[in-house]
Amino acid sequence: MSAESGIQTFRDADGLWEGHDVMEVASPLGWEKNQQLVLDFYNKRRRQLHNVQPNAAHKALANLESQFQVDIITQNVDDLHERAGSQKVTHLHGELFKARSTKNPHLIIDWKTDLHKGDLAEDGSQLRPHVVWFGEAVPQLEKAAELVRQADILIIIGTSMQVYPAAGLIDFAAKDCPVFFIDPKPQVSESGRLQVIPQKACMGVPRLVEQLLEEK
Repeated sequence: MSAESGIQTFRDADGLWEGHDVMEVASPLGWEKNQQLVLDFYNKRRRQLHNVQPNAAHKALANLESQFQVDIITQNVDDLHERAGSQKVTHLHGELFKARSTKNPHLIIDWKTDLHKGDLAEDGSQLRPHVVWFGEAVPQLEKAAELVRQADILIIIGTSMQVYPAAGLIDFAAKDCPVFFIDPKPQVSESGRLQVIPQKACMGVPRLVEQLLEEK
């Protein structure tokens, strides 16, 4: 979704995330080893987020709310769905424009500027990015599973289906729930209820949304 707005994808084919080993910038061990590196990395991501806009796919999903109840479950940490107008967004992997206490994961605050060593939470602990790192629990996973379980239609957009536990959410969908998979290089094949749309999000999502609105 967000790559077409100019946001760097999670990691490249060589396993690096903008030149960094992901474990250096996205793990509790990396944080313990070099807090400054981690803070600098997310500060750059946060600054970039101020300079990008929702794309046609984000806007199409927001438009879908005109006739459907739409719940979005995203692995992205940006706020582009919200900026496009979507009202119900569950962030599985956290939010870049928030920070949280290193002692209390439930102590979360809005944070849209650079985060520095010495920036403290109300409990006196160092603030860290509100991002779920490798090896950490996914707090919103249970909520996401319940949303999928209740869905009448499931749309999966731009994912490799390789990152767990998020990739396992499809297993919670009802057996008669139609599933649309939109990705330019899909790593799944059509079968039964699963329809594959081999397009980028900015093309595939608006077309599917238009189809659903016409059929409503």
